[in-house]
Amino acid sequence: MAQQLAAPCDLPEVSRAYQAGEHPDRKYEYLDHPADIQIHSWGDDLKTAFEQAAVAMFGYMTDIETVEVKGTEEITAEGDDLESLLFHFLDEFLFLFSADPYFIPRRVEITEFDKQSFRIKAIGHGETFDLSKHPQGTEVKAITYSNLQVYDTADKHEVYVIVDI
Repeated sequence: MAQQLAAPCDLPEVSRAYQAGEHPDRKYEYLDHPADIQIHSWGDDLKTAFEQAAVAMFGYMTDIETVEVKGTEEITAEGDDLESLLFHFLDEFLFLFSADPYFIPRRVEITEFDKQSFRIKAIGHGETFDLSKHPQGTEVKAITYSNLQVYDTADKHEVYVIVDI
């Protein structure tokens, strides 16, 4: 079964182009899922794959190109394994968006990544979400454990996560 790129609702062409892979720094894609959306991200290391998953989540909610770097927000996440660490990492960023200060990052930078103790510290670079500036895509309601996968081998650093929309 071929995996298809899922398109968020009501986003301008620049965002669709960005999400379709026409942006050189983009290392993620959206995969079809019956009721939700699956994010697949990758990188030269697992840290980059995690960072890209967070950016992908926000790219589904708005045109990430309209987000300016006007401030930063820091999160800390812990887990029992890499899968739960990814879940909590994304959940912490989703909380920043869902509650005051309604922060949406354009870029996510993991400053500490402890794969043995399963801890992350990260900084989101962006601004407060503003409907008059940021087009509304599809709201991400929650991160799920459903089919959550983390691959971290010598030649493969990628993650798959399904988000509830």
